[in-house]
Amino acid sequence: MKTESGQELSASLEDYLEAIFNLADESEGARSKDIAEALSVARSSVTGALQALREKGLANYRPYGCITLTESGQARAAEVVRKHNILKSFFVNVLGVDADVAQQAACKAEHALGPEIISRLLSFIKYVTESHRNGRDVAEEFRQFHESRSGRKARKIEP
Repeated sequence: MKTESGQELSASLEDYLEAIFNLADESEGARSKDIAEALSVARSSVTGALQALREKGLANYRPYGCITLTESGQARAAEVVRKHNILKSFFVNVLGVDADVAQQAACKAEHALGPEIISRLLSFIKYVTESHRNGRDVAEEFRQFHESRSGRKARKIEP
């Protein structure tokens, strides 16, 4: 993902944006301690990432202060979160993957998949949803197909 200046944003910095976005959603901002805990990283790593996000114009950061996202940072973080949610929904609701496994896979895949693939996944999820409304449960058909081939019972998980 590129910044406004055309620079690539690393997967790690995208994770920081996502963490700040999610933490700030629960309060008026994020604290470095909470970011470190959310990402399971050292607080010194958080400081370096926050400085990088500030330099890229994506975060408002002062040492020992509350961290918020700039308008640009908010937009970038919302896109990362959107991709994450699409992937997790696909893994859980279409493929029948366990929610915890889907969460971890979505975290990895959100950085690697481009907008065309994400768009197509979203369209496929909508197709599955529409099919269900029209009386055909494509996701359940797949889960049964997979179960018959793998010998493991797939379970449906509600998000």
